[in-house]
Amino acid sequence: MIIGKVIGNVWATRKDAKLDSLKLMIVSPSEIFGGEPAKTFVAADGAGSGIGDLVLVTKGGSARAAFDQVKAPIDATIVGIIDSYELRDSCKEDIV
Repeated sequence: MIIGKVIGNVWATRKDAKLDSLKLMIVSPSEIFGGEPAKTFVAADGAGSGIGDLVLVTKGGSARAAFDQVKAPIDATIVGIIDSYELRDSCKEDIV
């Protein structure tokens, strides 16, 4: 899973019919754990997130499974909204 921040939403009047009922959000991966910043991406919203929310995102086949849409063109899905998190001071050194 990826932790990211919702920074916008997407409106697309022309898209694959399997995406018609889905809300699409722009997500910026979090730099909580340090390292190189990753590129922003679009994710289907399965959690009712809004701009500014810190979210959990799953990618790949799991993203499609979250909507029971095995054949939908989805490669990222927001599956949770983070209320809070806690890190040890040394956590960054442990992960890198």
